[in-house]
Amino acid sequence: MLRVFNIEQGSLAEQEQGPEGHLLSARGVWVDTHEPTDEERELLQQFLRTELPESDDVEEIESSARYFVDAAGIHVHSLFLAQSEGRHHTVTTAFILQKDRLFTLREEELADFRLLRMRARRGQVEVHSPRELMVEIFDQKVENLADQLEDIHTKLETVSHLVLEDEDASLEDAIDQLAKLEDSNGKIRLCLMDTKRSVSYLMRHLRSDQEMQENARIIMKDVDTLMSHNTFLFDKINFLMDSTQGFINIEQNQIIKIFSIAAVTFLPPTLVASIYGMNFQLMPELNWQLGYPFALGLMVISGISPYLYFKRKGWL
Repeated sequence: MLRVFNIEQGSLAEQEQGPEGHLLSARGVWVDTHEPTDEERELLQQFLRTELPESDDVEEIESSARYFVDAAGIHVHSLFLAQSEGRHHTVTTAFILQKDRLFTLREEELADFRLLRMRARRGQVEVHSPRELMVEIFDQKVENLADQLEDIHTKLETVSHLVLEDEDASLEDAIDQLAKLEDSNGKIRLCLMDTKRSVSYLMRHLRSDQEMQENARIIMKDVDTLMSHNTFLFDKINFLMDSTQGFINIEQNQIIKIFSIAAVTFLPPTLVASIYGMNFQLMPELNWQLGYPFALGLMVISGISPYLYFKRKGWL
């Protein structure tokens, strides 16, 4: 799908849909491509006079494959955070920045671009050039990552109460929640690191634009702040994970201790029963009228005595 945006009186505005050729020939400032069809890719390649990157090329992790300059313009392949089925994952978006136009190519719908379109419809995206728009997209990305970190922090507070204060909580469920939060926090950190590299690359290639440089420096400061908060969340997740595992081990040890004490408690009565269960003819108690009650009483006393001893020691 192709969306084309123009700059009207200093604000980003989406161009009305029409024939695709008309959209591209209107010299839009931003051409946003989402899951393009073969026809749309062919149209863009003819318009750019260069081949569009394939999915495998976009996902390359080498710096030389993610940030480079060619005849088509400045290329930046940046990771964005996406969510599906309750889990976060990353989606690489390809940027091609030209002097008078910005192209974006991605395979999934992203919250950052959807929110930017909503803001554009309300006239809230104030930009004057494609490079300012690209910096604005990264600023929107950082704001979204900050919101995601706040959401993780809120969920961690709930899990923290579950682990440290709720005696009836399911610790296995807490571990599952912590594992998901750790995975999401890791994806956010990956996006933050990638954003820092992307913005730094733009700053090196657009040094003449002082306003863009200042906005980029603000983004870099925000990223550094979020990285520190991200590290704090990792530490808290690890602490809660260790605490949860410790509580589970304590519960398991308590169960094992109960079985151990029960085994020791029933050992003396078992010994008494074993002695009087032997089949020897010369056993004085065999002909004793009170032999059976005596054996039962001895078994009870020998069972109660270890229990009372463990109780006095505080082991129960």
